[in-house]
Amino acid sequence: MEINFIKSARIALILVYLVIVAGALVRMTGSGMGCPDWPKCFGYYIPPTDVTELTWSPEHEFKKGQVIIKDEKLWVAKETFTTNDSYNEGNWEAYTKHDYAEFNPVHTWVEYGNRLVGALAGVAVFIMALLSFTTRKKIIITLSWITVFCMGFQAWLGATVVYSVLNPIKITVHMVMALVIVGIILYIIHKAKETTADFKHDKLFKNLLVVAILLTLIQVVLGTQVRQFVDEQVKSLGYDNMNLILNSPEVSFYVHRTFSFVVFGINLWLYLRNKKLGLGYSKVNWVIALLLVEIASGIAMYYLDFPFGSQTIHLVTASLLFGIQYYIWLETTRSKELQPG
Repeated sequence: MEINFIKSARIALILVYLVIVAGALVRMTGSGMGCPDWPKCFGYYIPPTDVTELTWSPEHEFKKGQVIIKDEKLWVAKETFTTNDSYNEGNWEAYTKHDYAEFNPVHTWVEYGNRLVGALAGVAVFIMALLSFTTRKKIIITLSWITVFCMGFQAWLGATVVYSVLNPIKITVHMVMALVIVGIILYIIHKAKETTADFKHDKLFKNLLVVAILLTLIQVVLGTQVRQFVDEQVKSLGYDNMNLILNSPEVSFYVHRTFSFVVFGINLWLYLRNKKLGLGYSKVNWVIALLLVEIASGIAMYYLDFPFGSQTIHLVTASLLFGIQYYIWLETTRSKELQPG
């Protein structure tokens, strides 16, 4: 049964990463407000595909909670009713969470897809928590149910992001929380494994690995700030002028770019030390590969005017990088002391 639990934890981890991918697609396409309410989308469980579904019309049945766009505002049906020949204000109440009232079917379905993947990940985490009882390990059971709570908290954070009309600080917290969930699940998987690998202990390697992980997290936070600046520039200049987006960037962009050299340097040192001493941490190779992809996507965004998919690749790669670095650190906790001579 423990094997089933580990499988369920791995599936949950994959789905959480798919949520990060979906979230990156939402940001890349500017679909964050594709569904202006939560958890439904314009008051529907399955969102509309055409603006006519959000437009008042006579002899049309609206169910309680469904939304229309009228006079550039969102209006919510108070009860289920069928319209007459004329609009009756008494049947509707203004949506008060925010004043964003636009409909773009592409944005709506991209955001809806993000929510569906999030719900699927939530179910997977819940199944993992149920199966955790088969391990009979208190720490695993406790952490599994903490992960369930974290998923619920993450869903609430997603709602606050929508209600705030994509407040940058809340977006950053939302992203960091996703990485926290990744970290907990990775710890659960590591703890559930009974087998031990032949890793050699090196205190300097372990300590600098912690520094590398912290630098990655800092880079993620800086990256979300740069992304917010890019979003604002796109709104101002439009997608036809992507070559002008970073003509006069904020300080956070230069810090983010310069910091990348430090991140790569430390991880390269870890790679070389692992190879020289034969420490056995093969996943360090993955770290270097991901960093090269991360740098390449960053260069592409700056010099090639944000080619399609580059922003998603950049964000998802950073998330994978954090996960692998953290798992290597977990492996160091099972390492053996190097023998002198």
